Amino acid sequence: MFRTSARRALAVTGGLAVAVGGGSYLLTSKSTTPFPKVQSRRPPPSWTPPSRQSMIDDIKKTDEYDLLIIGGGATGAGVAVDAASRGLKVALVDRDDFSSGTSSKSTKLVHGGVRYLQKAVFELDYEQYKLVREALHERKIFLQTAPYLSSPLPIMLPIYKYWQMPYYWAGCKMYDVLAGGENMESSYLMSRGKALEAFPMLKSDGLVGAVVYYDGQHNDSRMNVALILTAVKQGATVLNHAGVTQLHKGSNGRLEGATVVDNLTGEALNIKAKGIINATGAFSDAMLALASGHPELHKPIVQPSSGVHVTLPNYYSPGTLGLIDPQTSDGRVIFFLPWQGNTIAGTTDTPSPVERDPAPREEDIQWVLEEIRTYLAPDIKVRRGDVLSAWSGLRPLVRDPNSTKTGTEGLVRNHLINVSPEGLLTIAGGKWTTYRAMAAETVDAAIKEFALQDRMKGDGSCVTEHLRLVGSDGWTPNMFISLIQRFGIETEVAKHLAADYGDRAWAVCAYARPTNERWPLHGIKLSPQYPYIEAEVRYAVHNEFAQTAVDFLSRRSRLSFLNVQAALDALPRVIDIMAEELHWSRRRKKQEYNQALTHFKSMGLQNIVVEPESWKEWVGRTLHFSDPRKTVTRTGRAVFAPGELDSIKSAFHIHAKPSTIEGKNDQQLRLDSSELREAVTQLKSFEAITQKQIGYVLREAGFEGRPEVDIDEFVEICSTLKEVNQLPPPSSTGKPQRTRIPVEKSGGGV
Repeated sequence: MFRTSARRALAVTGGLAVAVGGGSYLLTSKSTTPFPKVQSRRPPPSWTPPSRQSMIDDIKKTDEYDLLIIGGGATGAGVAVDAASRGLKVALVDRDDFSSGTSSKSTKLVHGGVRYLQKAVFELDYEQYKLVREALHERKIFLQTAPYLSSPLPIMLPIYKYWQMPYYWAGCKMYDVLAGGENMESSYLMSRGKALEAFPMLKSDGLVGAVVYYDGQHNDSRMNVALILTAVKQGATVLNHAGVTQLHKGSNGRLEGATVVDNLTGEALNIKAKGIINATGAFSDAMLALASGHPELHKPIVQPSSGVHVTLPNYYSPGTLGLIDPQTSDGRVIFFLPWQGNTIAGTTDTPSPVERDPAPREEDIQWVLEEIRTYLAPDIKVRRGDVLSAWSGLRPLVRDPNSTKTGTEGLVRNHLINVSPEGLLTIAGGKWTTYRAMAAETVDAAIKEFALQDRMKGDGSCVTEHLRLVGSDGWTPNMFISLIQRFGIETEVAKHLAADYGDRAWAVCAYARPTNERWPLHGIKLSPQYPYIEAEVRYAVHNEFAQTAVDFLSRRSRLSFLNVQAALDALPRVIDIMAEELHWSRRRKKQEYNQALTHFKSMGLQNIVVEPESWKEWVGRTLHFSDPRKTVTRTGRAVFAPGELDSIKSAFHIHAKPSTIEGKNDQQLRLDSSELREAVTQLKSFEAITQKQIGYVLREAGFEGRPEVDIDEFVEICSTLKEVNQLPPPSSTGKPQRTRIPVEKSGGGV
């Protein structure tokens, strides 16, 4: 005899099954990755963002911006991209680093919200339904605009009661139907045996089966950096480590600008703007209080909640399958997901004060581990010592200041856009998945509130639904192979660079130093356990506004999130490299080390060693490295020795002439294709190259019919010619000869 809850669930299942049957024809499975082309084998046109100092200079010389955005997390960066792409003149500042708060401490999911759908059905809540529908739409856009940073992830719902099987299956099918043509993959049932085969760590006692559905997963702080770079490419001015200390009001009592202090130098900058947007997340109340001029009278609108996650070794979960427990011991939902080669588990939901760098509480870590134990096989010992890192992110639940409701009833379920009497436009709440829709809604409100209609280009409509983020255009799933072939880097490193930087991985590799090993040829690792390389530190300084060691170790790379002890071990080397690039003093190096230790405590680091061994010697040494950008090009280093590359570049410069690129005003040296053979045959070991071989290489590289080539393309041609030149001569019959493999050694193959 079923319990009441079981009968209720079966009744709901029947209704959902009807919906599934009626809408199943909408389901499609479409790839979010770009179609590979021959051109994908080589780097895209180079683009280097302006330096941080250039941003400061721009602020000093600009009379007035259209919008000043305070906060460089997901929401603020999304607003900057939207506003700048519409033609508005935008400045964005952040007191800390971009994504230093909640935006780097999420569950890493791009999801519609299965649990919200459950509430919508059980409670007949149309608002919850709309939230799910919007999030599913944004999920698809998310995966298309930044395909290298996000991907579909199958998530398993283990089932331990027979009556739950049709209930969960129908719920997941309805989730598919709501996504319609934007669905990633169709959910499906798994038998008990298949579930244990796919997730062998799962507890088998009482297991009936499982349902697998699809959501998205992404690298949150890398996504935030891509948004910042995209905003810069669209014309925005951005400045991290610069906090707002004062808001300026005009004669009408409305805000018209701010004083921003550069936290690295102490310099004060005045920014004038037609409108100011508060996108500071959990810190929204601090900015609203500053704007009001009477902090003691301000009524808070943010009710922060702490979400704690822990990182565990990769052996805790399969590499490509996540798990969700929809009903934990206290009713909360917990995720158990593979991420960046490790496993993350969380999250808690605990009221918390607003803190700049919140640390996870030990009881929250223990609660997550206890919940994990209930779902894993009894022969797996879940140890506290297996926690590689732990972090706490503040979830900024917001209350409508105009609402008369009290308690949790006054909380906004999605996000809130509000304009204070002083003219401060605040956007708060929401989640990573819907950042783009939130930004579009915010910019629409800002245009209306601050009368910016005549400042936009075109019709002023939002274009971010189709605007691909920096790094996306030249990326394909196979790009990592080209990186291996051109630079001689490890496969693991190449995959990581392609997944974290997209087509800008070529630029990262330009900074890679030789390893002086037979293999890999380039790419010295920062930690032997993880694929991060020293070149990324230099690249982050010059191309991603990294200004501190923590900027790199926590947000440009994810090392402190994956393994905080490994981040501590890599810290001295990271500081050395950044000190060379940014000309740090001995005092600044020691300051960086101490600040990083403080940060690592908030990432779960225990038993901290106060100073590295031989501290005085380490902090005082000066390192000198040759700048790889001045000695090599970005391609071909896997097959050429440094001396050969110098000869190739000399041959190119002898024959190349300045040429204007179509659609651009600047000129660069380019070699006429008719002079290719003359340039190549002057090189040692290339004297016998024929025009036929050059024609073959041009077709292979996708350069056939190209009137001119640049230096990188010339190196690529020479690289392929070297491979062609080393092939054995053809047989006398003109047909390639194949070595005959005896049947007894062929494995029975034919």
